[in-house]
Amino acid sequence: MPTRSHEPAQRPGLFGRQRPLHALLGEGKLADILLWKDKMLSGGIVAGFSIVWFLFEVVEYNFVTLLCHILMALMLILFVWYNAAGLITWRLPDIYDFEIPESTFRYFYNKLNFLLRRFYDISTGKDLTHFFVTIAGLWVMSTIGNFFSALNLLYIMFLCLVTLPIMYERYESEVDYLASKGNQDVKRLFKTLDSKVLNKIPRGPVKERKYK
Repeated sequence: MPTRSHEPAQRPGLFGRQRPLHALLGEGKLADILLWKDKMLSGGIVAGFSIVWFLFEVVEYNFVTLLCHILMALMLILFVWYNAAGLITWRLPDIYDFEIPESTFRYFYNKLNFLLRRFYDISTGKDLTHFFVTIAGLWVMSTIGNFFSALNLLYIMFLCLVTLPIMYERYESEVDYLASKGNQDVKRLFKTLDSKVLNKIPRGPVKERKYK
């Protein structure tokens, strides 16, 4: 007789997610930081960004002044490190320790191009639902931007980036349930909007672009 498995079936996650959150974030160092697998590193990054925010927003430090002071401190550290390495059993500083890998630039280059292509596809109006959702999202962000400075807004976004993933991983079932209900309500709303408004908007023929 075939044996029955008593393990519960794996339920799809948020937006039909099948893989664990750590896998979706790349399973690399970034995923470890966002999910606080390395608490010392994650806490250090949060503390560092918080200090930068405090210096600029509270102390009202000038960016050029802060940059010069950081470079001066770095030069002094390298000077002491390089000259004391011969007297103490320290490893000499290597230039490769300060170089940024080419893969880092390639990663951001690919991500930027992907966002530009996605922005172009949405802007052409091929999917009117995404078009109006994007317009509404940008309008909401512009309204929020009137009440926050650029630095405060970036800092809030950073705090959301380092807190929401770990909070979602901890309360995954509750969030998935609420998101599923909200997603169904939004789909019903857009279905009504699409049938009563968007389908009545005249559109010209869409030509497919040929890529070589």
